[in-house]
Amino acid sequence: MSTKRNIFEEVGAAGQAPVAQPGLIDQGRGGARGAIRIWLMMLFALVVLMIIIGGLTRLTDSGLSITEWKPLLGVIPPLNAADWAIAFEKYKLIDEYQIQNQWMELSDFKVIYWWEWGHRQLGRLIGLVWAIGFFWFLIRRQIPTGWTGRLLFIGVLGGLQGAIGWWMVSSGVTSGQSMTDVASYRLATHLGLAFVILGFIAWYVFNMGRTERDLMQARRGKEARLFGLSTGLLHFAFLQILIGALVAGIDAGRSYTDWPLMGGQVFPASAFIVEPIWRNLFESPGLVQFIHRVTGYLLFAFAILVWLRGRKSTHPRTQFAFNAVFAAMVLQIVLGIVTVMTGAPVEIAIFHQLLAVILWVLILRARFLSAYPIPTSLRGT
Repeated sequence: MSTKRNIFEEVGAAGQAPVAQPGLIDQGRGGARGAIRIWLMMLFALVVLMIIIGGLTRLTDSGLSITEWKPLLGVIPPLNAADWAIAFEKYKLIDEYQIQNQWMELSDFKVIYWWEWGHRQLGRLIGLVWAIGFFWFLIRRQIPTGWTGRLLFIGVLGGLQGAIGWWMVSSGVTSGQSMTDVASYRLATHLGLAFVILGFIAWYVFNMGRTERDLMQARRGKEARLFGLSTGLLHFAFLQILIGALVAGIDAGRSYTDWPLMGGQVFPASAFIVEPIWRNLFESPGLVQFIHRVTGYLLFAFAILVWLRGRKSTHPRTQFAFNAVFAAMVLQIVLGIVTVMTGAPVEIAIFHQLLAVILWVLILRARFLSAYPIPTSLRGT
């Protein structure tokens, strides 16, 4: 039976003190936001490693050593002398061996085989890490509201990347067509999608590093003009990455080793050597390298414009992010010139590719901070 209570009686005096409840925004976070971010960072590191291993596979001309695509049985490498002999015989049937690698012995073949095998196994490992993490969080209902589709999207892109990888390799696994490399435009597609996947993962890591409440408040201070400029820089850098893949696909970086001229001329004399003429955009080493150089100059000029605007940001961390982008851009331009003038040796060329990854992520970080700036208090400054 209820009893009358004095209107002046302190609420909760006789019972447990009320506990503050989080807001609706925080309730939607779930309990695994930090764990999901760690999982995404693992995927990020693996994709970066994949890009580097893929670059080394290309630079060592190892990509065509495995002439078949076996999604499941391909995990098992040759286990005995008979298996190695069969794999080597299959390689001997393609144009790459017939035209440029007839000097190879079995020991030489094993070197390029292990590069390609490792590249494919790393791709399988990335898929496994994604699947285990995604379904673990999904089954436990720990994925924050609105994030299931985003995390699934990464997996879909990864599966598509595997299919594109074989589509690329199949263009070079030919006989009687004089193909000693994969099609450069397919290589560019493969590398481009790798950067897209890396970009989405990085963006999700940035988002997961802050609460939904924080992001909603920060969005009110979005620097729209700077965000637009950084978006343009991101797209411009992506275009240059694709052109760089075309350069790598046909070894165009070794066609002219002088700078700033090309063969002593502003425009290379061998720019249009392929018929029909449009194929020179993909297959003429002189023209492809020339386009890569000019695009690099234009990208650098635009980066200066974006950097000058970024310095005017009212947020110190955003300013620092754009300073980092510009520093990486300067280093990348210098390294690109060194790569050309040294004939693109493996150790320099792969560092050039790694720096492209770093620059890509730094641009994404600067873009993120222009959209979701981190305010600094007067006491903090």
